[in-house]
Amino acid sequence: MGTIVANIQISGLYKTYQTRTGHTVALQQVDLAIRQNEFVTLVGPSGCGKSTLLKIIDLLIPPSRGTVLFDGRPLAGPSRDVGIVFQEPVLLPWRGILDNVMLPAEILGLDLAQARRRAMDLLSLVGLAGFEQRYPKELSGGMQQRAAICRSLVHDPSILLMDEPFAALDAMTREELGFELLKIWDVYKKTVVFVTHQISEAILLADRVVAMSPRPGRIEKVIEVSLPRPRRLDMQFSPEFKRYSDEIRTLIRP
Repeated sequence: MGTIVANIQISGLYKTYQTRTGHTVALQQVDLAIRQNEFVTLVGPSGCGKSTLLKIIDLLIPPSRGTVLFDGRPLAGPSRDVGIVFQEPVLLPWRGILDNVMLPAEILGLDLAQARRRAMDLLSLVGLAGFEQRYPKELSGGMQQRAAICRSLVHDPSILLMDEPFAALDAMTREELGFELLKIWDVYKKTVVFVTHQISEAILLADRVVAMSPRPGRIEKVIEVSLPRPRRLDMQFSPEFKRYSDEIRTLIRP
């Protein structure tokens, strides 16, 4: 493979926390280049620093050492070019679904008529057409998370960061949302960095899987996934998929 043209370049990244008993190293010498419009998954054991790495990319917390560059430049603070989806939908209960999706556009002072059209298109794409005026409590967990994904994309960021967004969902809904996400990614061409504990999910979604070690989190290996797209659920039963799964399991085992 040729030289990677990186949308995100992470170099020499360390994160250390001060605790009552001393220093805890969460991340150690993380180097990673993520291509533009690539779908990358981060997988590793609990406590290995996956979510910490995502928060550093989003500038929610600073690194102790190292740099994160976007198209060759550091960001001074949170950017409209980055959207983030958390484990929980975190929708405002007093706002309808469309109004929740529109929130970033309002905060950023975007053209609201244009943002509304985009929001409606996104909601339609994820199967929420007709639910625009419903309140979050009237929707299932999976539907709420679909709305949260739409909210993260309404301001048209180039990068989408996802911190175990399907962790609280049942297995069937999780699978459905995974394919909904791939459909969105295919239509809107975003750079996606997706944190998960599920090895099968990591493989099925990704162009590349980043396997991380137990704490302190290091990158053990970056694995290119050559499964053809569009991905299908039955690919999980192929010998190639099993080889990926076995390799990742060996790499991340505590």
